[in-house]
Amino acid sequence: MNIEELREYCLSKKDAEEGFPFGEDTLVFKVKGKIFLLTGLSSSPLQFNVKCDPERAIQLREEHDAVKPGFHMNKKHWNTVVIDGSINSSLVLEMIDHSYELVRGKN
Repeated sequence: MNIEELREYCLSKKDAEEGFPFGEDTLVFKVKGKIFLLTGLSSSPLQFNVKCDPERAIQLREEHDAVKPGFHMNKKHWNTVVIDGSINSSLVLEMIDHSYELVRGKN
């Protein structure tokens, strides 16, 4: 997955919007005004933060070296996912979907 594919996938979600509320290097995706994913445009490899159920967040971190506590986020509820090829694409999409559903469900 590259930044263009990530952007396209996030924007395919119902009511998803993109913006740069934290500066021109941080692309943020929101649903109903709440963040469900953010990524630094200069990150290499690509990495992004997604919201996650706290128990699932810990499980994912234990199972995958490329899943870490959310950088600059509440580490109980957010993970940073590094796209380094070690996580299959279906799991990456599942984590994005989970974040979107968690955030969308709160509104």
